[in-house]
Amino acid sequence: MKSLADIAAALQGYDPQALSVSQVGEFLAQLTQPLPTHEAQDVPLFEALGRVLAQDVISPIHVPPHNNSAMDGYAFDGSQLSPAQALHLRVVGTALAGKAWPGRVQAGECLKIMTGAILPEGLDTVAPLELCQIQTEADTATATANTTITVPAGVFQRGDNRRLQGEDLMQGHAALTAGAHLTPAALGLVASLGQATVRVHRRLRVAYFSTGDEILSLGQAPREGAVYDSNRFTVFGLLTRMGCEVLDMGVVRDDPVLLESAFCQAAAKADAIITSGGVSVGEADFTKAMMKKLGDVAFWKIAMRPGRPMAVGRLGTSVLFGLPGNPVAVMVTFLAFVRPALLRMMGSTASAPPLLRAKSQEALRKKPGRTEYQRGTVSTAADGSLQVRTTGNQGSGVLSSMVQGNGLIVLHHSQGNVAIGDEVDVMVFEGVV
Repeated sequence: MKSLADIAAALQGYDPQALSVSQVGEFLAQLTQPLPTHEAQDVPLFEALGRVLAQDVISPIHVPPHNNSAMDGYAFDGSQLSPAQALHLRVVGTALAGKAWPGRVQAGECLKIMTGAILPEGLDTVAPLELCQIQTEADTATATANTTITVPAGVFQRGDNRRLQGEDLMQGHAALTAGAHLTPAALGLVASLGQATVRVHRRLRVAYFSTGDEILSLGQAPREGAVYDSNRFTVFGLLTRMGCEVLDMGVVRDDPVLLESAFCQAAAKADAIITSGGVSVGEADFTKAMMKKLGDVAFWKIAMRPGRPMAVGRLGTSVLFGLPGNPVAVMVTFLAFVRPALLRMMGSTASAPPLLRAKSQEALRKKPGRTEYQRGTVSTAADGSLQVRTTGNQGSGVLSSMVQGNGLIVLHHSQGNVAIGDEVDVMVFEGVV
């Protein structure tokens, strides 16, 4: 396990008083490690949504298990098709899904077939019912009806409307790889293999508490100079959406004894610790002092807005994230830094969500030399392109802007002013905030 000093020494241009957003990402990539695989668990599919796979899911079967029809229609040997001449075929039976048709189809014959039914040997093409002409004539000698179809010329190619054995998944191949998140679609994929359980990483345990004498818990009476603790609930929501096990430790006052107790309890129980408040210049330094006393901690000033101050480090085996106290700054630093680091600890191989490109509907002032995250609302313009405007007041205490907006306008480190109509990057909130 590398010390913070070792990580910093390997980071080009490291300056804790002026870190770029990209340097913070590089540092945290070295600081955080995935959970050990020996702690993985086997869980039923109904309990696996959102969990992270600890090992590959290997397909024990071909999916689909047989060549089959992709639609209701008539199956035949496609080598008989001619681009210039219609094909006339006699219907010799009907194949239903769920069982093999027992006969054999000869040249000049076809089989009525339902979606998902096995294609008998020698048949490789299906013409949909609605595109065929059907003729039925009575056979008076046998008191039966003879049905023939006409497949129009130039409409089909050999192999049309056929699903091949194993075209979705091949037996012995990885259906899902370790580190993948189990989405609703992934649960269905595992179920299609006949597997009732999957092996996943245990849930990441994350402890959180707010610090400060000015912070009120819900239920306490208002008092002058105090504010209710919103960070506790936004962080809880962010962690819960990630699938973490949240250890809520409430509000801890600026008291060395109480702070030491809170940090020690959190370090004993959690893989990661998140705090808000107490890391800015000029604040009461009890929180900083306790972090230094109990662990290996670095205090940063990041070239970003909002969210400049931040502390990171280790308390025992727990990774520590000391976030600023302002509500919007807490959410922005969580999304930019903490969430990717926690995903790495969870064993996730998920890449960062792609940034959308949208045209700014207003001029934005921006000085090169820092990354800015402005709350914005993305919409679709009349021509189908994406457009974005800010939510207005961008103060780091304006929490309502995180509700009104649906993403963050990301103005990068070297970027300058933005004119109306310029394209900007947007980090969308859907599924995260």
